[in-house]
Amino acid sequence: MVKSCAGTPAMADDKVLLRRLQQGDQDALQAIYAKYEATLLALAANLLDEPALAEDVLQDVLVTLVQSVHRLRIRRSLKGYLATAVANRARDYYRRKPRQQFVSIDQAGYLAASEEGPFQMVIRSEQVEKARAAMVELPYEQREAIVLRLHADMKFREIAKVQHVSVKTALSRYRYGLDKLRAMLNGEVRDERD
Repeated sequence: MVKSCAGTPAMADDKVLLRRLQQGDQDALQAIYAKYEATLLALAANLLDEPALAEDVLQDVLVTLVQSVHRLRIRRSLKGYLATAVANRARDYYRRKPRQQFVSIDQAGYLAASEEGPFQMVIRSEQVEKARAAMVELPYEQREAIVLRLHADMKFREIAKVQHVSVKTALSRYRYGLDKLRAMLNGEVRDERD
């Protein structure tokens, strides 16, 4: 790992990786992919609700990165740049895709291996499915604000830039989205007790 006094070690590493990629080093692209794959896939999957499409979005973003690496000027961080690119590409896919009326249990996601028994795993699976289904019901802009904040760890001014809105609007979308999620999930809990 290359560390530098200029900026954070991660930013210095990213600059070195970008420089190597500009010079045609394919290992640099693999290093970038390995470094950010999990974060970017989670971001895309949460925005799109389709694991296969999330992988397509990530691949599209990486292809575009390679194609534009010679004219690319990243001011802050490579992670932020890639997260913004993934959000933009996911938004494009979302706009082109017809809305689904139902969701398959197979799309609920993957459960982490744990020491839970089968009963607890079923309960957790149902909870994950309910939360995922509630996220899908949110307006896309609110879902995007929540995912960018929680999964990409973006600040509200960065989210505002991605969404082309004011910081106040980005913050409102985030808050309204969380309020709607709480209401939907609490409503289901109350319904189950009745």
